[in-house]
Amino acid sequence: MSRWWWIRHGPTHARGMVGWTDLPADLSDSGTIERLLAALPEHAIVLSSDLSRAVATADLIPGTRLPHEADLREIGFGEWEQLTADEVSERDGTLARRYWEQPGDIAPPGGESWNTLCRRTADAVDRLALLYPGRDIICVAHFGVILSELQRANGKTAAEAFSQPVAPLSLSRIDIVEGQRRCLYANRRFDHKS
Repeated sequence: MSRWWWIRHGPTHARGMVGWTDLPADLSDSGTIERLLAALPEHAIVLSSDLSRAVATADLIPGTRLPHEADLREIGFGEWEQLTADEVSERDGTLARRYWEQPGDIAPPGGESWNTLCRRTADAVDRLALLYPGRDIICVAHFGVILSELQRANGKTAAEAFSQPVAPLSLSRIDIVEGQRRCLYANRRFDHKS
């Protein structure tokens, strides 16, 4: 059994869509970070995507640090990077509606589809689970990456998965037993609002 502890990186405060744009995380909320760290297992493997907001968040976590994983990056929004939803709607209204309402093979111009993100993430997780069986693996990643693994664990459709919140600095837990996934909880928050 592998125990995956999924953490969404610290907030970026960006107003637009942030996929592969390398924005820093705001890690100034020390109380939230302390409560999050206290909920994590000791002697775990720690990894993150290669984007700085995930790397900096993971660097706060004690454990055996693995190299950054580019395959655990957020979904690539292509030409929609850093645009607001209104700007995307003005620019590509029909495509944007289809992208959000029918997630699957539809992709933004120059970007990735939901299915592409899911395959990329699943391949990385499966490879790492085989390399580190029976371990606690703390992974700092992104909204889309975590949603894709929650979708996989819960057997939901992509549209159903999109309704699941994943707040910055929240924790989701998925165990993998003989290739089967079980979600213990999702979006556990440690901020003062929780």
